[in-house]
Amino acid sequence: MVWSQGQNMSTQGPFILLGFPGPKSLRVGLFLLFLVMYLLTVAGNLAIISLVAAHRRLQTPMYFFLCNLSFLEIWFTTACVPKTLDIFASRVGAISMAGCAAQMYFVFSLGCTEYFLLAAMAYDRYLAICLPLRYGGIMTPGLAAWLALGSWLCGFSAIAVPAALIARLSFCGSRVINHFFCDIAPWIVLSCTDTRVVELASFSIAFCVILGSCCVTLVSYVHIIVTIVRIPSTQGRHRAFSTCSSHLSVVLIWYGSTIFLHVRTSVESSLDLTKAVTVLNTIVTPVLNPFIYTLRNRDVKEALLRTMRGK
Repeated sequence: MVWSQGQNMSTQGPFILLGFPGPKSLRVGLFLLFLVMYLLTVAGNLAIISLVAAHRRLQTPMYFFLCNLSFLEIWFTTACVPKTLDIFASRVGAISMAGCAAQMYFVFSLGCTEYFLLAAMAYDRYLAICLPLRYGGIMTPGLAAWLALGSWLCGFSAIAVPAALIARLSFCGSRVINHFFCDIAPWIVLSCTDTRVVELASFSIAFCVILGSCCVTLVSYVHIIVTIVRIPSTQGRHRAFSTCSSHLSVVLIWYGSTIFLHVRTSVESSLDLTKAVTVLNTIVTPVLNPFIYTLRNRDVKEALLRTMRGK
């Protein structure tokens, strides 16, 4: 078999994450930038979870999904940023094969979960705006819990097949990964075996997850926009749109970056560009979400002000 020609990575030593090569001043600047953004991500998302838990008015399906998203963002960025900080600090990006595979699995599983959660949140907004009288009867706490649980289960199951195929690859040449975390694309490039099946499986899973969640989100927002346009008063339209504007902003940022990253037919080209765009996807987006939901959501802003005033 072709892949029997590869060597066992345990005898070769660890992989080396290249990170962002450059002068010391660049590494120090990126270290501080990534550290600040990571701390803001964790603090901001923990603040949203705490606000929802502390204020009964926010304990609705909409904010239940938001808590799930915030919890996910904390772990999503934690899966890759601490190792990136270690690369900047030590200049040694060594990581074992098992550690690399685990990081890859969790980053992409959490990423898939975010697609499903955003689709569930879009469906929730569709029910709230388009079917307000039936909303309470349809979107019960039980249904919200099942949608959230289904999102997590589907997210962690979707990446299982590509992960299993990638784990069978052999590596007999360079161990330097041109990335700041163990991404699928640069890892596949290092393999000395036939990766066509892995590439096809990864592309197919990414395509199905993105297309499926995108269809739910798009159909939901088409109905939402049509419903909002039909509202006679300007104030009513503004009030209806304000309940979903934060979610729509997050959807546009998330889909814009991840569609480029995952729906590609070749993984061997534009790795440097992929690495740059991944920064937006894994570091910038998670830190923006708490601010988007805080600044664009009246209920969250009011709850935050009451908390700051000690009420």
